[in-house]
Amino acid sequence: MGSNEGVNTICPYCGVGCGLTLIAGEEPGDVRLQPWFEAPVNEGSLCIKGGASPQVVDHEERLKEPLIREGDSFREATWEEALERIVTEFERIEQEYEPDAMGFFSSSKVMNEENYLLQKLARRYGTNNVDNCTRMCHASTVYTLRQSLGAGAMTNSMADLEEHGDVYWVQGANPAEQHVIAHSNYFRQATLEGATLIQIDPHANKTTRDADIHLQLKPGTDIPLLNIAIKTILEEELYDQAFIDERTRGFDHLEATLADFDMEAAADICGLPLEDIQEAARIYAEADNAAIFTGMGMSQHHCGVDNVQNEVNLALITGNLGRPGTGVNPLRGQNNVQGTCDVGAMPNVLPGYQNVDDAEARASVEDVWGFEVPPEPGLTNVEISNAIGEQIHGLFVMGENPVMSEPDALEVEARMADLEFLAVQDIFMTETAEFADVILPATSWAERGGTVTNTDRRVQLMRPVTDVPGNTRHDLDILCELGTRLFGDGFDFDGPEAVFEELREVCPIYHGMTYDRIGFEGVQWPCYEEGDQGDQYLYAEQFDTDDGLGVIRGVRHQEPAEVEDDEFPLVLTTARLEEHYNTGTMSTRSPTLSRKTPENFVDVHPADAAARGIEDGEYVVLRSRRGEIVLEANVTEDIKEGVVWTTPHFADARANTLTNDVLDPLAKIPEYKAAAAEVEPVSESPASADD
Repeated sequence: MGSNEGVNTICPYCGVGCGLTLIAGEEPGDVRLQPWFEAPVNEGSLCIKGGASPQVVDHEERLKEPLIREGDSFREATWEEALERIVTEFERIEQEYEPDAMGFFSSSKVMNEENYLLQKLARRYGTNNVDNCTRMCHASTVYTLRQSLGAGAMTNSMADLEEHGDVYWVQGANPAEQHVIAHSNYFRQATLEGATLIQIDPHANKTTRDADIHLQLKPGTDIPLLNIAIKTILEEELYDQAFIDERTRGFDHLEATLADFDMEAAADICGLPLEDIQEAARIYAEADNAAIFTGMGMSQHHCGVDNVQNEVNLALITGNLGRPGTGVNPLRGQNNVQGTCDVGAMPNVLPGYQNVDDAEARASVEDVWGFEVPPEPGLTNVEISNAIGEQIHGLFVMGENPVMSEPDALEVEARMADLEFLAVQDIFMTETAEFADVILPATSWAERGGTVTNTDRRVQLMRPVTDVPGNTRHDLDILCELGTRLFGDGFDFDGPEAVFEELREVCPIYHGMTYDRIGFEGVQWPCYEEGDQGDQYLYAEQFDTDDGLGVIRGVRHQEPAEVEDDEFPLVLTTARLEEHYNTGTMSTRSPTLSRKTPENFVDVHPADAAARGIEDGEYVVLRSRRGEIVLEANVTEDIKEGVVWTTPHFADARANTLTNDVLDPLAKIPEYKAAAAEVEPVSESPASADD
């Protein structure tokens, strides 16, 4: 496919959705990158991950042949043998148990069309046990925004925020490292033009350098901090009474919840001066246009739904919704995590966020699909993993790595080993694939086409630039083949555009889109009819709730499920690095991205290090009630005293060995951001300690 003509596509990493141009060489996988200056989101700019993204395409460790387990090892197999083995096992599990004995993991690394096909396949099989990685990152945000405002996505767009925003309230997020181009092109540019940036995070980071105010709170205290802000606004009458009266319900509940709220005591819980929180609240409330940006520091708690609800409360009482430069805006992690949810790869919703237990919604998709959809919501991915050996006996994993990504990872690993059947579809031999019975070699981001949806609801086209390597197959072709072998009909599609045409028929928020209309600019949903331009911001007239009103609901502080004690006196929290990404499947294989940070480390406050005799740069044991890892200590005041901070990217020192698998009862998201821990020095490096 070698050509000097560039192909415009979308970066495979974060949810910003940056465009780039690829040029193919003479051999499969031989691609080089150049800027796409007309790309609507980034106008040619790329971060270090985007610049290094071609390095995984022709990586020497790419899977290129189907593999079948024989004993403790794998052998190469034909596609016929591999697919038939999967079909045989699917049919056996259904007959021996029931359809709900299978689970399906979808992936935000692949296209909307492929995720749509996988959730359709699961439901044709007879189960709603299908989920994706949003369960691990923003499930509580999606849940809360749907319940309180109507749509589980950013209310606004980067472009209108830069142009109209006066104050950015960034809580539990670090866009300068995790959404780099959004920060450099929008946040930083806006601050240079006079906007105020307020950051709330237990860890000082690259975003902090551009912040006017940094509130370095203790992990797990976001609710009391926001309650201080809201109480201050109420007492000083900085709220928007007209907006509250006309556009919301529940204000009385909020007032009652905070009637006896002690702001001084709450500030002590947060570990912050009361006046600092109050000053931030006044700046937000008095702005002409103020926008909230929320990240996994808010969502990844057992009270994640309440955390995000309090952000919604703050926006609603000040009237900061329904116009440019305002809103509640989750910064989504992967380049298609928004789209994966949009197309129904979740256990409780069908395409377009139609509830699976709604008979009318089911009927609307059944008319197109030609089969009945199970009426009860299925299990989430963590619930699927926890049910292995009991309800769950088989698992199909497309492009995900739960052995690395799920909390209490040693238990996850043990359960994966107990599965009767595991099929993995991926481009590398992941930590999860090592437990598989069948591995299907799939295609990388540069080898396939389809649509992805970025963090501000923009549906964009990815375009293939190079041929598939070896004996790999496109993810879409694999799913079509499996569906046809299993069911005979309903999965015969001639490429991704044909799949998209069916998708938009059953997905109301995509209904007005076509590939031609998406073009190079993309379209922001909702787009209900052909010709619609899509919405840059939502809720100008009313919210998409039953009565059109935004829901205010007062919430109270809940301690993390696991608090410090004598054995584990520190709080462990985690977050991503600029140079790496999620479970590291792609980023740790990139020489460029691994150069600066080749292995994991833990940030320790100088006072905590001194108390334990830890020197900067030496190896330490970081442990919790679930396990321990050995990694390098970085002694720094960037982290709050009493807190330790590490990353989830490295298999040799898996942070999720330590994290807590307790779930938010509504969104079912794990509490990654707060676990009791201890750190102590070791005299040996990891290499010698393993001998």
